[in-house]
Amino acid sequence: MRSMRRLLPMVSVALLASSSYARESAVLRSGFTISHDHHEQRGRTTRLFLSPSDAEYVDVATDNIASFETEDIPLAPPSGEPHFMGPSSPALDQIIERAARENQLDSDFVHAVIRAESGGNARALSSKGAQGLMQLMPQTAAGLGVKNSLDPNENVNAGTKYLRQLLARYKNDPVRALAAYNAGAGRVQQYQGVPPFRETHAYVAGVIRDFNRRKLERDRIQKSAKKPVLVAPKNRRPDGD
Repeated sequence: MRSMRRLLPMVSVALLASSSYARESAVLRSGFTISHDHHEQRGRTTRLFLSPSDAEYVDVATDNIASFETEDIPLAPPSGEPHFMGPSSPALDQIIERAARENQLDSDFVHAVIRAESGGNARALSSKGAQGLMQLMPQTAAGLGVKNSLDPNENVNAGTKYLRQLLARYKNDPVRALAAYNAGAGRVQQYQGVPPFRETHAYVAGVIRDFNRRKLERDRIQKSAKKPVLVAPKNRRPDGD
């Protein structure tokens, strides 16, 4: 613990001296990108870690990765609103809860999609032109009435609405809906299911894994809250009073 206390001030100074938070984008040969914190090549497979810890990751075939690009995310934009909201933050939680409620979706599902799409970067831009927290393509955003895809409220509201439309289209099949969100509905129709793209399979599996993790954590917290509290009986005096 003493060594950690010595290290914390040094970390704080380093963050204050930097004007941006660096993440990476893996640019796949198919044209898709996967936003992540850092990566590790393991021979034929490259592991993309979605957060600074090594707990959440997706594995992608190394040959399918064309390049890596650095994302410079400003820590203090002039507007006063953070560009990098983080996979989970009070501001983002509030936006997601409202959008999920209005579109009758599970908020944990929306959280998982945002984590996979942008890692919480409200200014994320892909090489194909996808924008914002839920990586809306310009044509999709326009069809949903979005005026500014980099606005967190507009982006999440539209992205959640689009997810709801896809779930309705595929009779509430989350696997096909996620595949369509990642690769396009045309590809899902072409292959009558999840397209045979490794990155799409990794994307779908990653979102579902994160969703399940969130649900298990919620269940654990709820069970802990409901655990009965044992109260020790008061000592009785010998006379029985």
